[in-house]
Amino acid sequence: MSSSGEPSEAGNILSGTEVANEIRSALKSEVRKLCEELPGFKPGLAIIQVGGREDSNVYIRMKMKAASQIGIEATHIKLPRTITEAELLIKLKNLNGDPSIHGIIVQMPLDTDNPVDSHLITDAVAPEKDVDGLNTINEGRLAVGDLSGFLPCTPNGVFELIKRSGVQISGSQAVVLGRSKIVGTPCSELLKWHHATVTVCHSKTKYLAKETAKADILVVAIGQPEMVKGDWIKAGAVVIDCGINSVPDETKKSGQKLVGDVAFEEAKKVASYITPVPGGVGPMTVAMLMKNTVQSAQRSAARLRSTAWNLRVLPLSLETPVPSDIQIARGQEPKDVSQLAEEIGLYPSEVFQYGHKKAKIDLSVLKRLEHQKPGKYIVVAGITPTPLGEGKSTTVLGLVQALSAHKNKNSFACVRQPSQGPTFGIKGGAAGGGYSQVNPMVEFNLHLTGDIHAVTAANNLLAAQLDARIFHEKTQSDKSLYDRLVPDVKGKRSFSKIQLRRLEKLGINKTDPNSLTLEEQKAFARLNVDVNTITWQRVVDTNDRFLRKITIGQSPTEKGFSRESGFVMSVASEVMAILALSKNIQDMKERLSRIVVAQDTDGKPVTADDLGATGAMTILLKDAIQPTLMQSLEGTPVLVHAGPFANIAHGCSSVVADDVALKLVGQDGYVVTEAGFGSDIGMEKFFNIKCRCSGAVPNAVVLVTSVRALKMHGGGPTVTPGIPLKKEYTEENLELLSKGLPNLLKHISNGTKFGIPVVVAINTFSTDKVAEWELLKKASLENGAFRAVVCNHWAQGGAGATELADAVIEACNQPSGFRFLYDLDLPLEDKIRKIAQEMYGAGDIDLSADVQKLLEYYSKQGYNKLPVCMAKTHLSLTGDPELKGAPTGYILPIKNIIVSVGAGFVVPLVGQISMLPGLGTRPIIYDMDIDADTGEIHGSF
Repeated sequence: MSSSGEPSEAGNILSGTEVANEIRSALKSEVRKLCEELPGFKPGLAIIQVGGREDSNVYIRMKMKAASQIGIEATHIKLPRTITEAELLIKLKNLNGDPSIHGIIVQMPLDTDNPVDSHLITDAVAPEKDVDGLNTINEGRLAVGDLSGFLPCTPNGVFELIKRSGVQISGSQAVVLGRSKIVGTPCSELLKWHHATVTVCHSKTKYLAKETAKADILVVAIGQPEMVKGDWIKAGAVVIDCGINSVPDETKKSGQKLVGDVAFEEAKKVASYITPVPGGVGPMTVAMLMKNTVQSAQRSAARLRSTAWNLRVLPLSLETPVPSDIQIARGQEPKDVSQLAEEIGLYPSEVFQYGHKKAKIDLSVLKRLEHQKPGKYIVVAGITPTPLGEGKSTTVLGLVQALSAHKNKNSFACVRQPSQGPTFGIKGGAAGGGYSQVNPMVEFNLHLTGDIHAVTAANNLLAAQLDARIFHEKTQSDKSLYDRLVPDVKGKRSFSKIQLRRLEKLGINKTDPNSLTLEEQKAFARLNVDVNTITWQRVVDTNDRFLRKITIGQSPTEKGFSRESGFVMSVASEVMAILALSKNIQDMKERLSRIVVAQDTDGKPVTADDLGATGAMTILLKDAIQPTLMQSLEGTPVLVHAGPFANIAHGCSSVVADDVALKLVGQDGYVVTEAGFGSDIGMEKFFNIKCRCSGAVPNAVVLVTSVRALKMHGGGPTVTPGIPLKKEYTEENLELLSKGLPNLLKHISNGTKFGIPVVVAINTFSTDKVAEWELLKKASLENGAFRAVVCNHWAQGGAGATELADAVIEACNQPSGFRFLYDLDLPLEDKIRKIAQEMYGAGDIDLSADVQKLLEYYSKQGYNKLPVCMAKTHLSLTGDPELKGAPTGYILPIKNIIVSVGAGFVVPLVGQISMLPGLGTRPIIYDMDIDADTGEIHGSF
């Protein structure tokens, strides 16, 4: 029939070969366009074959050839006959999780020695990659009229041929002869959902010829050669023959020929259109398989291009007065982290769950999104705080809740992992507070995913190896030492990779251990560590003051080789700083190799690589480099990663966490990352160290301030944790507040020096007065702030920070004039002076003679090109924690200077910085307990 319903001339051939060629040509153009739009993207198809049946080989070669012609990257995965069902399922799971694979085919039948449920295998292929259309989910979609899934290839090819005939499908009488899962049944469903009246016939149907003769459209898939005769067919019907049968034919060289299920010569005299065999439905099956694969790739590409999140926000049940942090957290059930990951565009293979509420994110997501434009980048810093803190973490969480839950913007919070020291000491947790928290906050504050423990293990492994090496060098001859370092194993000696690097460093161009001269063996084997220059200490994630200074090596087994040493906090370890600054595992490995632990007796640096520890340390940190996904109370995403001590190191969450977040939010999204303490410490280091390392360009600063802190800077009474605030802080006092304003204005000035807008966030407390807020807003705007906003996110969650969110959005729309404070080519002394004068307000710096010598030594070693990471109190703009406000013109003394070569910065020490706090008289541990029946934790926050 024609499209008008009139009979067409009989015997028109519907060539599947011609139609398939047209489809492949169109697909080739689509793939070319797709690859041009997304550089580096290519449709991927995996064809799994179990065993080696020759007929399967023929079909696979056809599919591979078609894929190659179109531009699909097809991989033929050959598996042995001995494979088990469990092993095959593992292979499929890996392919399901591979974002470069868009289509998966399991070639049937499975040629295996072991029992394998083929239905289970087809159902194990992810529905979104099931380009064969055989997964029960895709079959079920078709059965209920949902044609959005993948259609089975042969039925889809049949339907395409029917459309090419021009027959009007809607309202037509269609007969499908055959009810197989692969062809007959889905063909009938496709026709039905395109409004044909469908009759399904099979070998048991009575009066079969009468039924087929009613058909305007006849699809035959019965599996019997030439069963349907000419008189079974209605004049002018469209006949689609899906059969392919081998029958004897003496005229053929092979003695056989291929025929369909329809007697072709008879049928073509009656039918208006008919498909030949071969050259009919067969080529269409492969063509539709390729079409499904391209369609899957297009969906994947669309997902890459689209950054829209399907974020399901969790509503808050606000209470007045605001309950404790732990009560709020327990009252809000978090989403399953797998759901959150799916909402923000992560693939299952990129998410490694630790229970149901937190998960590690694999860095492969950065490769997948490498062409994605990053979002806007906001750093949250503070003024000089009181010992109570002014709500910086709370503001980070409130802001992202406002952006995502109330402004419908993709946004991420990136925060540091808290140390157990303050968690079990006085400060408590660092999850934010009130209705702006990371949830579940107990898990956030206790161990999380063990990253700090991994840092502790890596640090202490290096310390153990350092002391062990010193011991062995002192107790062994050159020959004994060399022979133990390069042992004979089963008659063969060889250098490890790290030992080859040491040879290269020494200028010894040999790879055969037996070829080294005695002098070369000695140079290789002896590091000759000068124990008086050792800077590497052990670490612990507990406030254990009695480990600050210890004597090690007192056991008789150490043969008198004792020395003084000590512990510092795990988060103060250079390993933690390296974790936070590394871009990937390779970068981390290279940084670890450069760690300098001491000098040798000739004054040359001794490194972790010299000690052979690089690879082992990297192994301990292989999971720690992955950021941890959690969520806010309102169900918006949070990345928790790394925790470098802000007084000693750079005090920011990791580069990789920010990178992952910036890619996931897309160019219209926002990443809010926290810098430790005030603008003079965390923010300055964020810009000059972290942004130099990552290459990311920030768009705005959010500067958190409070009435309470500024009254303290104005001369208010001492603020002490655990002691109620004096009346100066609870009553309106504009005079005291005005005297403290210079501290806020200095921090605003610090931010604007980097060329980006500063938004002042006035974090409210219940004792604040409106007149005090107005004074802060007016002073901020008159002194360079882009906006000044009063926030109440502690009591209201994201709703209390919507004005702040609006200000941040507006600030990020300003042209970026970002610049670093200093050039790396400046001498180290000038960099230190620049920071002291520009960030702290100092008149000049004072370098002791010892510091001067160290600066000269560092310059000779090439460290003078590194940025500077000032170690300073956070309680004052000066080096003296007792000096409040914003002093100017003073001399800043530099007491000592050390270098973190692996992390990549030089650390001048300003004043006394405790690198291992102690427990107070009454630490939080007195209040902490766990319910043995429910596992519920009490008294922590």
